Formats: sequence, structure tokens, C-alpha cells
Amino acid sequence: MGVHRMWVYADDKPHEPTSFTQPRTEIRIMWLDYTSGVWQFEGYGFVPNGTSAATIAQIHGAEHHSSTVILRMYNGDLRYYGGNLVAQNLYDKWFRLNIIHDVDGGTVTVFIDGEQKFHTKDRGPGVFNFKCGVYAALSNISYYMESRWRDIKIYTIL
Repeated sequence: MGVHRMWVYADDKPHEPTSFTQPRTEIRIMWLDYTSGVWQFEGYGFVPNGTSAATIAQIHGAEHHSSTVILRMYNGDLRYYGGNLVAQNLYDKWFRLNIIHDVDGGTVTVFIDGEQKFHTKDRGPGVFNFKCGVYAALSNISYYMESRWRDIKIYTIL
């Protein structure tokens, strides 16, 4: 399928006129909502230098939250939401991202290039799906934000 190149500008409008969200361009596997089992996202991502405060991957959904995991790029470093460091120095190179969500066990594990980088509890039950792309954070965003994705796969053990 080639490379999916997604970008937004800080002054772009939300995806709907009635939405209060930040600008975004993202891929969601439409047919793939899940509520149990073990699910894995795999994709090769690339974030150009200068993209900052942009969500590049997420697990959307949770009982009392809009998301279970947000992986956000800040100055070349990947962070869980805006806090815990997941990986460093990811600008301008392809990296393999794997996110494993064990719904029944209530955990999420993140791998970069085959190495476990982060593990956390999820944010409770819900209807979940994986997304990747570029989605501006609420503050301190770069004017231009971009991510590229290729070889996206979803795996499951039911």
C-alpha cells in the first residue's frame, strides 16, 4: 500500500465544524473495534524533525476516557500522553512501533524496533480501536506536524 503521509498545520480547523478537537489527520481501522482479548498494532512510523506536541499513535476508547494510550512526539522523544518517556531520538528515521493491548489483563505494552520500552495498566474496559497519524496536542504544538506510516498490521489472540 506504500507510505501514508499525514500532516496538519496548527491553524487547521477540526474534523467537523461542531468539534472542539485539535487538527488531525489519522488512520483508523474502521472495521476493527474490540472489547476483549489481546490485540496488537504494528506499523513503521517516521516523524520529521520539527514535529512536536503531536499524537502519532493511540488506542482510542475506555470506559471513562476518550483514549487508553496516547503516544505523543515532543522534540524527537516519544511520550505516554505528555509524561512518561517511551523512546528518545526518533526524528528522521523509520522505527517499528508495536502496541500490545491485553484487554482482559488490563495492560498495554509498547515496543520500538522490537525492544520493550513501556508498560502500563490500561484505563479500564471499553470499546477500543487503534489509530495512527498526526493529531495536535492542546498546547506548545509546532506549526507544521507530520508523520508517515507504512506496513500497518493488526494481530489478535481471542
